[in-house]
Amino acid sequence: MSEQAEEGWYTDPFGRHEARWLSDGTPTKLVRDEGVTSYDEPPDEPPTQAPIRIEADPASSHGSDLLRADAAEAVDQSFDASRATMAEFDTIGQVGAPNMERILDGEEY
Repeated sequence: MSEQAEEGWYTDPFGRHEARWLSDGTPTKLVRDEGVTSYDEPPDEPPTQAPIRIEADPASSHGSDLLRADAAEAVDQSFDASRATMAEFDTIGQVGAPNMERILDGEEY
């Protein structure tokens, strides 16, 4: 019987956080405290405790953490040119499109 390396959420073997993600038995920088996930590089020191697997609570799991990063794009693949143009104007803090004819005639905007 082969032993499988740890993969998933475990108690932080360094004691700095509530949980740390282990990948192939190696602590990663992905940590969790009070349900908030963040990053903290594992220290360059030996672990102070043995990691204990943290089982997911099936009652609180609704699968939102299993969505792919590109899932939002897959929902609506249609392109709305008008919405995209307005979004570009929003990025520069301008409300609405300028009147290009007036600008070409030399009027300051």
